[in-house]
This record gives sequence, C-alpha cells and structure tokens, in this order.
Amino acid sequence: MDAMTLLPQSRPLTRSDLDALRAEGRDDGHRYELIDGVLVVTPSPSYAHQEVSSRLSTLLVQVCPADLVVLYAPFDVALGDDTVMQPDLLVARRSDFTHRDLPVAPLLAVEILSPSTRRFDLTLKRSRFEAAGVASYWVVDPIELALTAWDLEDGHYVEVAHVSGDATFSSALPFPVDIAPALLRA
Repeated sequence: MDAMTLLPQSRPLTRSDLDALRAEGRDDGHRYELIDGVLVVTPSPSYAHQEVSSRLSTLLVQVCPADLVVLYAPFDVALGDDTVMQPDLLVARRSDFTHRDLPVAPLLAVEILSPSTRRFDLTLKRSRFEAAGVASYWVVDPIELALTAWDLEDGHYVEVAHVSGDATFSSALPFPVDIAPALLRA
C-alpha cells in the first residue's frame, strides 16, 4: 500500500503525520513539507539549483558570526504543528536549534527557484515566512542569475534588493555580506 493512502483525509495534517510518512523510509528524491496542514511534495533540485545553493552556502558560512548557523536543506523549520518547511538555506541563532529541527523562525530563509517551485516560493512560502516573522527572505533565480531580497518591516516584507549578473547586493541582515549573483554559478 502506498504511504500516501495511509494519511488521514478528513483533517489537516500535522507534524506527527509528516513524521509517520518520513518514518516509512520514503527515499524518492522528493522534499516533503507541511504548510497549514497541507502536504507539499516537490521534486529533487536540478544541477543549477544545487550549484547556486552550494556556492551561496559557502559564501554565507565564510562570514557567519559564531553565534549563528547556516544550514541547507533538508532541515525542518517547525513553525507550528501544521507547518514544517525546509528552506533551501537558512540562518538562525545557534541557541535556537534542537537536535531535531528549528522550532522558531530563522533570521534568514533562502529559496532557489526551480520551474516546479517558482510560484510556490514566491507566494505561499514567502507569505508563510512573513507571517512567522522571518526577518529576511531571499529568492535566487539560478537561470537568470538574479537575487531578490525582502526584509520584515512592521510585520510585512519590503523588497530591499533585486540584483542580477555582476551587480552586488550588500546585505546587513542577518550579518554583513556582499553577493553578486553571477558568482553563484560557474
């Protein structure tokens, strides 16, 4: 019997349901997330996606203060019993992590766009991170080599940068870092 048929159909899903699905050992290359009780399944990322993720992660780690941590997916950000997301990259206080997950909003969430997740990353995930109080949200387009960044101001995201190619984004949050999208791909 397929694991998907074992999930309850009469109520929103919870963290326990997601854990049960993962415990069945599904290793199909998909990412499983839970947003407001709805299971979201996305395919494994492309080469361009992974290259950008790796290079951006390396850049962030090089300048990350000791009290903060940079992690890459998959790692759970548990924003509630009905919402467990896995941003492509995240930055959070070292003291906020548990052995299992990050049970509070990260300081920064980064998504790298894919054709299958573009709309999802730019709308639903963005609004969910905004509502959770994630201080900064970045989206990187690995094909166009562009980065858009939003910072939380008075509970709402305000676009603070949109750069592409060799143009540089100088971020102050969650720590000072300069990023030129062209350097994120070979």
